[in-house]
Parts: sequence; structure tokens; C-alpha cells
Amino acid sequence: MPILDILLKDPIGQLSLFTIGFSTLVVVVLTIFFIIRSGKKDDTE
Repeated sequence: MPILDILLKDPIGQLSLFTIGFSTLVVVVLTIFFIIRSGKKDDTE
């Protein structure tokens, strides 16, 4: 597994990459959630 080789060679770099990716994913999900939530509020009013 090439991915495993990269993880073994550069665990700290991979960890930071994973953290950045995860943080981005959380921000995107929260943004979509708030857009949908505000959209529903506009519909009910």
C-alpha cells in the first residue's frame, strides 16, 4: 500500500493534512446546515 508507506515515512505531515481536511469538511457541513436552516426559516415566515 503506497498510502501506508507515506504514513510510515511522514506521519506528522499526514496527520496535519488529515486535520486540515477534517476541519474543512466540518466548516462546509456547518455552512450547508446553516444555509438550509435559514432557508427553512424564510419559508415558514
